[in-house]
Amino acid sequence: MSRYLNHTNFAHGSQERLGVLLVNLGSPDAPTEKAVRKYLAEFLWDPRVIETPRPLWWLILNGIILRFRPRHSAAMYKKIWTDEGSPLISISKLQAQKVEQKLQSKIRGAVIVDAAMRYGKPSIAEGLRGLRSAGAKRFIILPMYPQYSATTTASVFDAVTTELQKWRWLPDMRFINSYHDQPAYIDALAKTIINHWSTRDRKPDMLVFSFHGIPKSYVDNGDPYFCHCQKTARLVAEKLLLKESKWKVTFQSRVGREEWLQPYTDNTMKQMAHQGIKSVDVVCPGFSADCLETLEEINMENRELFLDRGGVQFDYIPCLNANDFHINALSELVIQHSFGWPETMPGWDAGLQAVEANKTRERATKMGSGR
Repeated sequence: MSRYLNHTNFAHGSQERLGVLLVNLGSPDAPTEKAVRKYLAEFLWDPRVIETPRPLWWLILNGIILRFRPRHSAAMYKKIWTDEGSPLISISKLQAQKVEQKLQSKIRGAVIVDAAMRYGKPSIAEGLRGLRSAGAKRFIILPMYPQYSATTTASVFDAVTTELQKWRWLPDMRFINSYHDQPAYIDALAKTIINHWSTRDRKPDMLVFSFHGIPKSYVDNGDPYFCHCQKTARLVAEKLLLKESKWKVTFQSRVGREEWLQPYTDNTMKQMAHQGIKSVDVVCPGFSADCLETLEEINMENRELFLDRGGVQFDYIPCLNANDFHINALSELVIQHSFGWPETMPGWDAGLQAVEANKTRERATKMGSGR
């Protein structure tokens, strides 16, 4: 038996195409304690996420966290679950569909786009194999984390390369590390915020850019995440012509006792209410699709923190999700990173026609010679 994954239905000379895999974090299969426990076990065992030595971390994870946290997390997931299931999964699938449609209208070659999750289903392995089965020979892997971090982007790389080590025929592959300052992405954020503001009479007293936190020690050891977050927020604020006193960056979703990136979003909400700030808008540029951390943690928990302490108006500005600005930005990103590949070259159609014409001539020659 071969140690490599074979492509038994492979046909030499079949049409090639560009495959794009959009990869997000993931979600439990259901908002139940059992499903959440399974999801958290995979997520929190990733050494990219938690760098604690494995023997010690195994005891903490299995002896404490997985015994108590799944019940609490399942209750939170139930608050945001929809008829379509996990918002993150359904939005990710819609993003893939729309990006594929946009690319098909922008490039001459054949292209297929799919969505996968780093943890849970659909898995990265399933996504890669699906692209291969559809005839993709060149892959672009796009982790849906605009700001690079080893805890997210690098973990996707690990999973992709682990799967490809099993393949007999490796595809050409390009991996997008980050797009935190891509002009189209910044423009999409700014336009989304402006559209939200256009629905009411005035801007808020404060615009908060809330990013997912990571342990401060990771940044001290060279992770560029903090700088990427700051640059994204600054570029968006500049497009919105905001004074420095009208916006700030915070970090959410910390876990454990270790110091994480500050200021913390929840503490900031309390402080702003005590300082007399009456209206706050929160946007989460690090999340490409709405999920538990935005819909429950920000729009429910942090809303309550602010309003209960004297705040008057709290607005959560949804993620870019599958809006047209975002789809355009993602499509531009793919085209930029596929530069030089046949599918995006002007002569792609002519090249295909020449190849087919040559095959036809060869078949005619063989038939004429009696072969």
